[in-house]
Amino acid sequence: MSNQRTAPIPIDLARSQLLASIDAIAATEILSLDNACGRIAAETITSLIDLPRTHNAAVDGYGVDSAELAAAPDKPFKIIGVARAGHPFDGVICAGEAIEIYTGAIMPSGPDCVAMHEDCTRTGDEVLIAGKLPKASNMRPPGENLAKGEVVITKGQVITPALIGQLAASGTAQIEVAHRLRVAVLSTGDEVVAAGSDAAHGQIFDANRPMLKAMLQSNQIEVIDCGIVPDRLDALADAYEQALRMADVVISSGGASDGIEDHSQQAMRQIGASCAFWRLAMKPGRPMAVGRREKQLIFCLPGNPVAAFVCTRLLINPVLTRLLGGIVQPILKIGVPAGFAHRKKPGRAEFLRVALVDDGDGQVLQLHGRKGAGVISSLTGADGLVEIPLENAGVDKGLMLNFLPFHERGL
Repeated sequence: MSNQRTAPIPIDLARSQLLASIDAIAATEILSLDNACGRIAAETITSLIDLPRTHNAAVDGYGVDSAELAAAPDKPFKIIGVARAGHPFDGVICAGEAIEIYTGAIMPSGPDCVAMHEDCTRTGDEVLIAGKLPKASNMRPPGENLAKGEVVITKGQVITPALIGQLAASGTAQIEVAHRLRVAVLSTGDEVVAAGSDAAHGQIFDANRPMLKAMLQSNQIEVIDCGIVPDRLDALADAYEQALRMADVVISSGGASDGIEDHSQQAMRQIGASCAFWRLAMKPGRPMAVGRREKQLIFCLPGNPVAAFVCTRLLINPVLTRLLGGIVQPILKIGVPAGFAHRKKPGRAEFLRVALVDDGDGQVLQLHGRKGAGVISSLTGADGLVEIPLENAGVDKGLMLNFLPFHERGL
């Protein structure tokens, strides 16, 4: 048992200190856009072109001169040609003339606006336009989407489907990205057995390892399954050593406290890893430790599944993003009134599972599921977490709280 009794550290401080102390892993690779979605850009790319490159039509209709239309609104224009996207009109539209034009087509010389076809009356090769149009109506100027030299993607951004489209539109076919991060995951405990095996009396099925692997699944991360480790110091130290030979980051769950059978801190010291911090001023997730060995990190999560889930979302995920060279965004927090009352002790923040519900006067937060750091069912069906601040002694109905939505609630 450890005699170390350092004061618990607030989660926001733990996260900011850890982020400030680590650097990105430098390795990169070049990928085609077809394989780049979900990866982190390792370069900043600017557009080599204006997009669109020329003035083009924003609607189907007829291109005319706005001044002529204003001067003689009842006078028909003579249609002398057609312009379609990819098939520009090769010529000049002169006074009294119009071009039949379709969305995306290049504007020929002469017209400075496009009348929508539903506002026009065509008779043979003449068109009468209802109403006046300001100059540049229903036209897209060069560079409206992207200007030449404008940044398309910034180093550190996650490459989203929208960015794939923008990169392709700017003529980019390949992009430099951060190498995938290798993350090893293991569970500890003599009582823990894999789902699908026979569980003896007093044993439980391993929920944390499958859950954590699922939480880490992305194009940015290669997950390495290191199985279940017995409750022995030598076994855990050896498991950490083996995992660090394969991975950049190791995540273990269970054994993160300082009890007689909680070996994680001793195992880290045994393999030459220093303890960056131990114990968070939060619930669930208090008995968490983080170790470092040179540039490698070891996260020792509590064994309770909800605590492991919350610590991964609030602490581990931002750190993995930083290691990948990504831009770490502030955790999304939305102010929503509480639809419940709750009491707690000041001195540590609480993160409770909640559902977003409509009480007739607007949306409020309601506690979801049964309480307890081991109750996985409180996560299933929850819309997110609610943060009850460190200094609060509790919550009364109507108090504005920070709501942290899960990804599953978004579009």
